[in-house]
Amino acid sequence: MKIGIYSGSFNPIHIGHLALANYIVEFTDLDEVWMLVSPQSPFKEEDKLVSERQRFEMVKLAVEGYRGIRASDFELTLPKPSYTITTLQSLKRMYPEHEFSLIMGADNWSVIEKWKDYTNLIEDFAIKIYPRLGDNITIPPRLRDKVEVIDSPIMEISSTFIRESIAEGKCIKAFLPEKVQQYIIANELYK
Repeated sequence: MKIGIYSGSFNPIHIGHLALANYIVEFTDLDEVWMLVSPQSPFKEEDKLVSERQRFEMVKLAVEGYRGIRASDFELTLPKPSYTITTLQSLKRMYPEHEFSLIMGADNWSVIEKWKDYTNLIEDFAIKIYPRLGDNITIPPRLRDKVEVIDSPIMEISSTFIRESIAEGKCIKAFLPEKVQQYIIANELYK
């Protein structure tokens, strides 16, 4: 089975994340998208994250009813900070029957050289890049058999926007799956 790994802090998960994952399952050659909750990105400040388990619970709630999209806490079992290459190599060892690809935004592709062991990452795993406003995507010809730009809709909704809006008491129910919004309210997150 072809599995796309969509890793992120999902702090919180929102409709933009789901729209992208749904597009990838329905309109690319991938059979499933696994939404991996990251414990700590080396590029983000940890103190702004709600707990790993709360973020994983929100992802589980968000993907209910979606065909081919799974919530995964796999990365939470790995040493911190979590590096994408380590995660993908561990997944490959744990699930040798699957073929894994990495899903990343154009913003991350533009700084891929800063990622740990990025040359091995590109060599060992296919990469699907989704567009972001203002980011031009250039794929060197030698990588075009491994790296693909997907023509997904651009969803410019950020988790930062969601958190700030909640803190300001704004109604943002259009941006969150209903069960995620209820979870945030019930647990008094992001206030």
